[in-house]
Amino acid sequence: MTALDTTHLTGAGAKPLVLKSNQFRKAREETWRELEALVARAEKRGVLSLGPEELERLPVLYRSTMSSLSVARGIALDRNLLNYLEALTVRAYLVVYGPRVRQLNGVARFLTADLPQAVRQARWHILVAFLAMFGGIVAGFLLAHANEDWIGALVPGDLAGDRGPDSTADDLRKDEIYAPWPGLVASFALMANFLFSHNTLVGLMIFSLGVAAGVPGLLLLFYQGLGLGAFIALHYHRGLLVDFLGWLSVHGVTELSAITLFGAAGLVLAEKVLFPNRMTRLESLASQGKVAAQIAIGAMMMLFVAGILEGGFRQLVQPTAWRFAIGGVTAMLWLGYYTLAGRRG
Repeated sequence: MTALDTTHLTGAGAKPLVLKSNQFRKAREETWRELEALVARAEKRGVLSLGPEELERLPVLYRSTMSSLSVARGIALDRNLLNYLEALTVRAYLVVYGPRVRQLNGVARFLTADLPQAVRQARWHILVAFLAMFGGIVAGFLLAHANEDWIGALVPGDLAGDRGPDSTADDLRKDEIYAPWPGLVASFALMANFLFSHNTLVGLMIFSLGVAAGVPGLLLLFYQGLGLGAFIALHYHRGLLVDFLGWLSVHGVTELSAITLFGAAGLVLAEKVLFPNRMTRLESLASQGKVAAQIAIGAMMMLFVAGILEGGFRQLVQPTAWRFAIGGVTAMLWLGYYTLAGRRG
């Protein structure tokens, strides 16, 4: 400790106040140590490990230590002491004012209540996002149905693969719809990871475009639908519509629902930007953006499930009836989860 750190005047014409760092610490150190011990125990075992008297004592010690930190900053005591008090007050703040739930409890609450409630709150945004994608599917189908050359323009090359106007029905059966299962590693480790990464990137882009009044996000949803509609037309022309829809339903129910939720989350952001009510736009985003973020996180989790289904199980399950069954079950599970979970009373 330094013997003497600084001097400050207590008022006009007053004598300078001389405060030694060691004297300052000696007078208050017992309070800091007591607070540090309570904080350390709460961090290790949780706040509930503290007794009633200790819980009453905790905010008193916190305010006293905050006062000490304020004085220490004002008279510029040594840097080591300032660092100690700043770190202690931050830790104490999290214990006194932080959430009273453990991480696992917080995750459980998010999944069982916060997420489904946020999705239900955005039901009209979801409808608009779905209509944008559905409109793209219809437009893509009509364009490719009239001229299959549209497929190359509507579907990116990395997603189209070898599928296009030159594909025969036999090619689509053997290389796509009823292609053999590639094995455990290729399915779950490689394919599922690629699909999850690609779809998540698209979804986050749709979500983030919500801050631009939502229009770019709706256009991107429409564009995503165009490619799917073009593929539906291709298989329709080859007499494989039912087979393709069954193949698609294994993962498509979850994947398309997730993309729609990303779009809805972006529209929630757009609403807060366009209609902030009496708040500034930044204040509106800060106060109401939580719902959008919760929906986006839920959509990301759905894409993880879709990646597992598409990469791992789509080719493993070959009968079309079983594929439709998987799609139907996942649809009912997601619908039941988002409509029923987290309801009170």
